[in-house]
Amino acid sequence: STINFLERLCLTWMFFFMMCVAERTYKQRFLFAKLFSHITSARKARKYEIPHFRLKKVENIKIWLSLRSYLKRRGPQRSVDVVVSSIFLLALSIAFICCAQVLKGHKTFLNAAYNWEFLIWEAALLLFLLRLASLGSETNKKYSNISILLTEQINLYLKMEKKPNKKEQLSLVNNVLKLSTKLLKELDTPFRLYGLTMNPLIYNITRVVILSAVSGVISDLLGFNIRV
Repeated sequence: STINFLERLCLTWMFFFMMCVAERTYKQRFLFAKLFSHITSARKARKYEIPHFRLKKVENIKIWLSLRSYLKRRGPQRSVDVVVSSIFLLALSIAFICCAQVLKGHKTFLNAAYNWEFLIWEAALLLFLLRLASLGSETNKKYSNISILLTEQINLYLKMEKKPNKKEQLSLVNNVLKLSTKLLKELDTPFRLYGLTMNPLIYNITRVVILSAVSGVISDLLGFNIRV
């Protein structure tokens, strides 16, 4: 029993250590996204001591898009996504096991010690997933903030009225900003859940298996059939 306890302790420490590494990576991504959203604002750039430039030239827009692409790829990507996907799959597996145990006998569910252990693990994993989902969602909002490009377009229209001799050049920049806005909307990946990268296989497992198990538990507890 002592060896079993030590093995569980070591495995638990290793698993939660990987989750802490993933959370740290998500925090770094959010910090980069936050600073990136401030480079077009003179006041915020001065406050955070970062470079500042306006999107009033085609070269500046190219630099802005390149910097956005570089920052989104910075740091570990695949390894962190594997850790997050593993956490998500483990949480789904525990939820499925708990649903099966409830269907087997909901009155005796809390009598078993291992069911309490499952519930503790599920609660801990859900807390980490909620934290990562929050950070991922905020990071996506910073990178997908279309209001920056819209603000620059308004500034260009105002500058066209003040400098009609540069209208052709400013119109070219305005067209590039419109294309950049469409590009950012198209770059959003379809399999994302509040900023967490979702594999299509995981998405299908969640939709089919887990929702079916939850539907069975609700139907068993309420006494009539419910399809989720």
